[in-house]
Amino acid sequence: MESQMVSELTNGVQNHLSLQSVPGKQPFIIGVAGGTASGKTTVCNMIISQLHDQRVVLVNQDSFYHSLSEEKLKNVHEYNFDHPDAFNTELLLSCMEILRHGEAVKIPDYDFKTHKSSPSVYKVNPADVIILEGILVLHDSRVRDLMNMKIFVDTDSDVRLARRIQRDTVERGRNIQNVLDQYAKFVKPSFDEFVLPSKKYADIIIPRGGDNDVAIDLIVQHIRLKLGQHDLCKIYPNIFVIHSTFQIRGMHTLIRDSLTTKHDFVFYSDRLICLVVEHGLGHLPFTEKQVTTPTGSVYSGVDFCKRLCGVSVIRSGESMENALRACCKGIKIGKILIHREGDNGQQLIYEKLPTDISERHVLLLDPILGTGNSAVQAINLLIRKGVPESNIIFLNLIQAPQGVHVVCKRFPRLKIVTSEIEIGLNEDFRVVPGMGEFGDRYFGTDDDERQVVIGS
Repeated sequence: MESQMVSELTNGVQNHLSLQSVPGKQPFIIGVAGGTASGKTTVCNMIISQLHDQRVVLVNQDSFYHSLSEEKLKNVHEYNFDHPDAFNTELLLSCMEILRHGEAVKIPDYDFKTHKSSPSVYKVNPADVIILEGILVLHDSRVRDLMNMKIFVDTDSDVRLARRIQRDTVERGRNIQNVLDQYAKFVKPSFDEFVLPSKKYADIIIPRGGDNDVAIDLIVQHIRLKLGQHDLCKIYPNIFVIHSTFQIRGMHTLIRDSLTTKHDFVFYSDRLICLVVEHGLGHLPFTEKQVTTPTGSVYSGVDFCKRLCGVSVIRSGESMENALRACCKGIKIGKILIHREGDNGQQLIYEKLPTDISERHVLLLDPILGTGNSAVQAINLLIRKGVPESNIIFLNLIQAPQGVHVVCKRFPRLKIVTSEIEIGLNEDFRVVPGMGEFGDRYFGTDDDERQVVIGS
């Protein structure tokens, strides 16, 4: 059964990798190790509970115990469950590799009373955060290499023994003497030989396990920071991706669904655009300001940037104008029309901008950043009109990495704000997975009705 499962999972990984030519955003993988009954599961559950607005799954190394043969079952008390050889690490690696590439995977269901994997398995879905927990998850270098963060839960040995006795007698139906014999013969020696040495590989050591609230809080803060950081954000400090939540993910799911009605597409697109606009406004300069409240108290706050305008890249960019007006009362909005000629050529055919645009901060509006060609044309026009590069904030809903590279390399002082960075472009230079022709879906037109094809 195990060899067949390993073969199926390995084939699944290879097939998935051959189909996915451009890697997507990888999940954040955390390894949580420590001695038996050290509080690893408690630590994992605390992390999961605080990351309530993210998709988090827990994979337990215990699920990958080898099933014991009938011969070994006869002498089960002589079997060392704390030795690396007790685990099917190849199967664990296969399952983790599938999860890492965004596919659901079937995990063995191990029974601690029968010491066998049951015929049934349970499904683990892909997630933003994958926590791998077990006594020896930091022992094997191949498993460690999968991890973005490595944690070792360090708890006093007497406390661990007391917890082990309670767990094995209550949950696993064993008597105290057997627990003590197993601990002395196998658990403690294996801890000293395999588990404790793996502590040196940990990025973070948590004394007292689940009782250490401060350590858990710091870990969660770090995870949140990393989740909001696409790999491109590490290359280009001028890219800002808004923090993803289930609400944002849900709205993206709706507007990407080809079956979503125009009404719903417009409604949820507007909501997402408002979030992007608000985030973009947060990058404008502010001045400190004190006001007197109706209670007669003084409130120390900030005053908005007054010299501001929007510029939309016709026609998709016009879909972002209502959200901008809702956030900035009375804001001036200019227009730029760019015609695509082939895949690389771009022709500016219309522009109408505020006469004093050189004195303003500019929010450039275009929901899709694909190849980046039309974006370069639009930004170059603004710069020629006297707008400092550092005064331009480019707002998108989604971006392709190719466009990000083009724009950021050309304009390193420009700021770009988006809600998601995509996998890439297909052979037709369309953003994938994308959401189709945004302007057509937003304004309710089709290919036959369009007079101009707007660039990315």
